[in-house]
Amino acid sequence: MLKLDEVVNSDCLTWLAKQEEPFADLIFADPPFNIGYQYDVYEDRRAYDDYYAWTEQWITACRRALKPTGAFWIAIGDDYAAEVRLLGRKAGLHLRNWVIWHYTFGQQTKLKFARSHTHLFYFVADARSFTFNDEAVRTFSDRQRRYNDRRANPAGKLPDDTWAEFPRVCGTFAEREGWHPCQMPETVLARIVLATSRVGDVVFDPFAGSGTTLVAAKKYHRHYMGTELSPEYVDGIRRRLAEVQPIADLATPGDWSPAHVELLQATYCSAGVRTSQLGESPELLESFTQHFNAKLTAAGCQRMYAAAEVWGRLESMRRRNELAMIRVHAFEDRLASVRPAEAYSSGAAGAVPIPRRRKTRRPAEVDLPLLADSV
Repeated sequence: MLKLDEVVNSDCLTWLAKQEEPFADLIFADPPFNIGYQYDVYEDRRAYDDYYAWTEQWITACRRALKPTGAFWIAIGDDYAAEVRLLGRKAGLHLRNWVIWHYTFGQQTKLKFARSHTHLFYFVADARSFTFNDEAVRTFSDRQRRYNDRRANPAGKLPDDTWAEFPRVCGTFAEREGWHPCQMPETVLARIVLATSRVGDVVFDPFAGSGTTLVAAKKYHRHYMGTELSPEYVDGIRRRLAEVQPIADLATPGDWSPAHVELLQATYCSAGVRTSQLGESPELLESFTQHFNAKLTAAGCQRMYAAAEVWGRLESMRRRNELAMIRVHAFEDRLASVRPAEAYSSGAAGAVPIPRRRKTRRPAEVDLPLLADSV
């Protein structure tokens, strides 16, 4: 009988070989990238053939542990992304998305462009039967947050397959665990856990590392299981898990628990809309509240919040500088300087200008010479 909700100090291949039946509804694997990273008990610099063979072994082993309707996410760098894609296909997995997680503070280089992304492969065991909770991860569309377009879906839209709203966990971040050199942000794992698993499902991480996958699973009311080669990392993960309570267990009417405040911060970070915009638009605020409550529902929480409660907490957090900086695409920053001032509606200081709705005109047709005629 498999004992859940623990992390085991073991090589994942050794431990998985002992499991007789599929047990995982969701697997997230963030293996060593074979780029010479400094771990305490693992040598992250293998010969290509050796690393390739090992990667095939653990993908195959995880595939056997995956339930028929399960999801399997793999994080990997550029050097072996193509190999992982093909090995996933060889293992009988079906690719749903090839997500690019883009971040700043990338690895600086001298003779090539700086690397500032990680590949996130989203596979499923069955191409027609799998879990995907779209309401739990919806965010604002450009029609809502930039154009104030009445045709916008009030429920928002699903995120694109390029995730640029989640920064790396840098050394100065409060989230950073000092005992592990390579830590995934909890916001990335929260999106994955909420979207591709259900309350009560089993989430497995074969390379538990800093424990972020297991923390997200426990927080959102999933069972968790992890293997980790390093005894020191296992101890750190257990300490980290001991401080986590499921969000659903903290639902007290009339009260904002720390876990709910943290989820509100994460929702605000991924929304890409400043508080000034939310304050000026009841529609945006209501939509934001729906997104926040949908995440609570996906975590098994019965406590829902009204828009006025959400706004009051956001304003309080803003005044205390507890909200993360909202990343704004360079295109949006250029709008104010490129377009005439009269093209924008007035708003609070610091708000992203919202273009006024204007009629869409068909561009004039221009006859251009064919390439053959111009030679």
